[in-house]
Amino acid sequence: MIDVVVAGGGPTGLMLAAELRLHGVHVVVLERDAERTRRPGALGLHARSVEVLDQRGLLERFLPLGTRYPVGGFAGIVKPPPTGLDTAHAYVLGIPQDVTERLLGDRAAELGTEVRWGSRLAGLTQDDDGVTAELDDGTTVRARYLVGCDGGRSTVRALLGVDFPGEPASAEWLLGEVELTAPPQTVTAVVTEVRRTQLGFGAGPLGDGLYRVVVPADGVTGDRSVPPTVDELRERLRAVAGTDLGAHSPRWLSRFGDATRLAERYRVGRVLLAGDAAHVHPPLGGQGLNLGLQDAFNLGWKLAAAVDGWAPEGLLDTYGTERRPVAAAVLDSTRAQSELLSLEPGAQAVRRLLSELMDLPEVHRYLTARVAAIDVRYDVGAGHPLLGRRLRDVPLTGGPLYGLMHRGRGLLLDRTGRLSVAGWEGRVDHVVDGSEELDVPAVLLRPDGHVVWVGDDQEGLGTGLAAWFGVPGRRGHPSARPGPVGAAVVRPPAPARSRRT
Repeated sequence: MIDVVVAGGGPTGLMLAAELRLHGVHVVVLERDAERTRRPGALGLHARSVEVLDQRGLLERFLPLGTRYPVGGFAGIVKPPPTGLDTAHAYVLGIPQDVTERLLGDRAAELGTEVRWGSRLAGLTQDDDGVTAELDDGTTVRARYLVGCDGGRSTVRALLGVDFPGEPASAEWLLGEVELTAPPQTVTAVVTEVRRTQLGFGAGPLGDGLYRVVVPADGVTGDRSVPPTVDELRERLRAVAGTDLGAHSPRWLSRFGDATRLAERYRVGRVLLAGDAAHVHPPLGGQGLNLGLQDAFNLGWKLAAAVDGWAPEGLLDTYGTERRPVAAAVLDSTRAQSELLSLEPGAQAVRRLLSELMDLPEVHRYLTARVAAIDVRYDVGAGHPLLGRRLRDVPLTGGPLYGLMHRGRGLLLDRTGRLSVAGWEGRVDHVVDGSEELDVPAVLLRPDGHVVWVGDDQEGLGTGLAAWFGVPGRRGHPSARPGPVGAAVVRPPAPARSRRT
């Protein structure tokens, strides 16, 4: 039997597959398309997603193919980058979604993920032992768990009967990459003038006469999965801008709306939802793809623990209790930004007021951290202010913190040298090291980098280990067992002694 079937081979599904494979879980990805999409889609990764890639040793693959842009701004209100952000990656990495998807797909393949292209889910049933997925060609696939990462029109969510409440689309836009024959100065002048009254209009140059164009549609269609034609795009450009700018030779065209919905549940038995299958919202702030990657990062190690049999009671349910409130906050953020883009006098008055407030460093930092998802704090219990927060990539004596997290295991960062993870060696690494930026005796990190214990006593540590890493003793899945360094106590190299001449 397969351990986990992932329905959907987009960024969320591929990220989840890679996380599961780190722990030796047998994963099969079912992707309804016959080949990988070439549509750029989302255009950037926020700080938390960049951190996620760094924690798994993947960031160096992405940086050469992207562009770093300064952070700062909300609802199109642009300000200089705020200071004091709690991250070592205070930038937006501009990188097209198809490149992100390709790199994540390469990583998943390196780890042994099987992707079945052209496999469309048609039905599913589940029992106490697993899930049977029925494909549209009449074949079936049996797995212990199934995760729906199949987008806003999720087949998995529909088959589960999970409600998807929220607001339907009230507006729609046409989006695509096309060549424009109009001179660049004409395009710039037209965009500047139209945006005085249409903030949802734009045409950004991509080089060699190619532009990414977005224009309000004429109403809301019943099925946004049907892309517009180039003639429809030209017609809307003429209606909104007075000229079609000579649009021709589209690379791709699509539609998007402002529907805002959140699944009532993220789990039904052995079936879970992640990414757009669990939440949809307008692309304001560019948070959609990022939210899905972070869903996968939260879920992967927990689902692997359930498959491997060591998950503490209730661990898998924390996926929904932690990630659903995060999605709800993102939906509220995009709702607020949508209101601030209105040209109504009241909305514009609020926009001017917010612009003034953003000149206050605390306000600007708060809004930036919220969009970048570095403000997320999970409820892991009361106590130290670090509890529930992810730890930024603090420098240690032996190197950066995130360099210790590439294998997706828990981590005890111990300045005392007196603590032990005996019994949990197969799941938690123990590193004796410290940082001037982290003034605590020891911290226990989950595989996703969130702090679940702070202190210096072995008894308290044991309680934290049991709560998040299960009953001690079992080593876990054979292919996830530690290598030569393993979970041994790792101490930084001693400073080199100077030689006297």
